[in-house]
Amino acid sequence: MANKGQNRILLLLLVGVFMGSLDIGIVGPALPAIGIDFGVNDRLLSWVFTIYILFFMIGTPLMAKLSDIYGRKRVYLINIILFLVGSIITITSLSFEMVLLGRAIQGVGAGGIFPVANAYIGDIFPPEKRGGALGILSSVWGLSSVLGPVLGGLLLDYGWKWLFIINIPISLLVLLGSIFILPKTKRNPEINFDWPGIIVLGLFVTFLAYGINQIDANNFIHSVFSLSVWPFLILSLILIPILLKIELKTSHPLIEVDLFRSKEVKLVSSIMVGTGLIQAATVFIPSFAIVALSFDSSDASWMLIPVVLTMAIGAPIIGKLLDKFGSRNIMFTGSFIMIIGLFLLSMFSTAFYMFIFAAVLIGVGMSTAIGSPPRYIMLVESPPKERASGQALLNIITSAGQLLGGALIGAVIGSYAGEIVGYEYAFVLMGFVAIFMTILAIGLKNKEEQLKTSY
Repeated sequence: MANKGQNRILLLLLVGVFMGSLDIGIVGPALPAIGIDFGVNDRLLSWVFTIYILFFMIGTPLMAKLSDIYGRKRVYLINIILFLVGSIITITSLSFEMVLLGRAIQGVGAGGIFPVANAYIGDIFPPEKRGGALGILSSVWGLSSVLGPVLGGLLLDYGWKWLFIINIPISLLVLLGSIFILPKTKRNPEINFDWPGIIVLGLFVTFLAYGINQIDANNFIHSVFSLSVWPFLILSLILIPILLKIELKTSHPLIEVDLFRSKEVKLVSSIMVGTGLIQAATVFIPSFAIVALSFDSSDASWMLIPVVLTMAIGAPIIGKLLDKFGSRNIMFTGSFIMIIGLFLLSMFSTAFYMFIFAAVLIGVGMSTAIGSPPRYIMLVESPPKERASGQALLNIITSAGQLLGGALIGAVIGSYAGEIVGYEYAFVLMGFVAIFMTILAIGLKNKEEQLKTSY
C-alpha cells in the first residue's frame, strides 16, 4: 500500500499532467474565434494547434534529459513555469505571432511534464505498485487530451482567452505544491547534454509538421508533389539517419537509441505509432457525428463523452489489472476490443446507440494503448538513470503518430468532400491500424519475463 507521501506526490503529478494534456485539444473549438480576432486563414490558424504539438515533441526529450542531468524536481518546476509564462503570453497577445509564441512556450513546458512525472513514479514506487500508479497517471493524460475539446466548447461562451486563463491558477497551485511536496532527486553531472541532437530533432519535426500542414486534403496527390510539401517531407526523411548517427555516437544521447536494441522497445514503439494515429482519429468523432447523425456542432462535441468516460474509468482499472496479468495480455485484449469499436463505428455510424457503443469500445482500447501498459514496459526496459528519457521516447513517437494521423485522416475525409463515406473509410483504415497493433502485442514479454528483466 502506498504511503501518504507517495499519494500526495501522485496527486500533484496528476494535476500537472492534466493541465499539460488538456491544452493539446482545448484550443480546437476556439480556432474560429481566434481567426476572426486576428484575421488569419484556416491554414495559418491550424498552427495554433500544430505549433503546440511541434514544441511538445521538442520539449519532451529535452526536459527528460535535463531531468536526468539536473534532477527531477528542478526541471519539473521549470516546466510548470514555462507553461505558465506561455499561457500569459497567449492571453495578452496583441498579434497572431504572439499567440504562436505563447503556444510554443506552453508546448515546451507541457512536453516535459509527463515524462518527468512518469520517471518520478519509477523512482518512488516499488515495481509491484508502478502499474497502478502509472494507470492513474495515464488515465488523466488520455482523459484530459480527449476532454479538451469538450471543455473548450463550454468555456468559449466567455471568450477564447478563458481557455488559457484557467491555466494560471492551476499552474500556480502545481508550482507551490511542487516546491513543498516533491522530493529532491540526485544530479548526474557526468551526463553531457546533446546539443546537436536537439538541433537536428527540432529541424526534423519542424520540416515534418510544415510539410504535413501544407497538404491539401481535397487535392492530396497534387499537393504532396508541390514545392510547399515534398521538399520539406524529403528533408525530414534525410534528417532521420543523421539524427540516428548523432545519437549513436554521443555518450549521453537526447533520444536513447540504445533502448531500441531491446525487442520489447521496438514492439511497443511501433504500437505507439498506431496509438498516435488512432488518438488523432478520435478528434474527428464530433465531425463524424455531424455528418452521420445530423447533429449540430455543440451537440456533436458531446459524442466524445463515451470515449472520455470509458478512458477515465478504464485506465485505473487497467493499471490494477496490469500488476496481475502483465502488459502483453492487457495490450492484446485492449487492441482487439479497439478493432471491434473502429469497425462498428465505420459500418453503423448512422445508428445513434451503435455509435455510442462503438465509442465506448474505442475508449476501452485507448485506455490500454495510451495508458499504463506501454509506460510500464518502458520503465522495465530503461535503466534508472534513463527512465525519463525512456518515457520521453514514447511521447515523441506518439506525437509523431498524432501529427501523421491528423493529416492522413483529413486527407481521406477531404478526398470525399466531407461526405459520410470519407469518415467511414477513415475509421476502417484505423481499424486495420488496430489489427497491426494487436499482432505486435503478441510478441511482447509475459508478466514473469517482465519481472525478471525489471531494473
